[in-house]
Amino acid sequence: MNIQRTALLSLIGGLLVQPAFPAHAQISEGAGVTSTSAADGTRGPNNGSPTLTGARHPLYRLRKSDVVEIRFTFSPEFDQTVTVQPDGFVALKAMGDVFAEGSTISELRDSVRSAYATTLRDPEVSVILSDFERPFFLAGGQVGHPGKFELRSPISVAEAIAIAGGFTEQSKHSQVVLFRKVTDGIVEARVLNMKAMLASRNLEEDLELKPGDMVFVPQNRISKIRKFLPVSSLSTFFTPAQF
Repeated sequence: MNIQRTALLSLIGGLLVQPAFPAHAQISEGAGVTSTSAADGTRGPNNGSPTLTGARHPLYRLRKSDVVEIRFTFSPEFDQTVTVQPDGFVALKAMGDVFAEGSTISELRDSVRSAYATTLRDPEVSVILSDFERPFFLAGGQVGHPGKFELRSPISVAEAIAIAGGFTEQSKHSQVVLFRKVTDGIVEARVLNMKAMLASRNLEEDLELKPGDMVFVPQNRISKIRKFLPVSSLSTFFTPAQF
């Protein structure tokens, strides 16, 4: 009987010392990596591995040349329209400069309210984003019309290539590269076999583009050496099925 009681107490003690995760965190596992997400559903800046997905609903953060309108409900004489300068600051009327680059609209509103708190009592401020750089993607390499294109609606890699003029005769369909900037100094690259996807008519792995993404289509092997071989001998060494 004493042995059973001892075993039961040991079991209860082991359960009590198990580490517990905080209530505001959720643990998700994928591809062998465990990451922690905040309660608002967005991924923290240093949590887990920076994948090609990123935060689910990220808030827009101000960039250089963005234009915002600042409105004071009870003090319209302070209303103003400001532009984020190349150094990241905005010049506030009668208050000097406030750093704005990288801030969300709500964060800038709080900064403006704090700046005017020395002049106005409990200022009620609204900030409206009036002009900004439109979302875009880049297409380069062996496509019909390389360049910068507006990202007006959800677009996949295959659709982006079609918008950019489609593949050229020199393109390597099986190694299309998607570049995505995760943070400053960190860029992810993913190789997509568009040839296999299109041949199988299965586009489940055709990734959706995010603003700022770059799609690069490399040059195939035969086009690299074409200028060194007589045209009549190309069919002897290469067949289109290789590419």
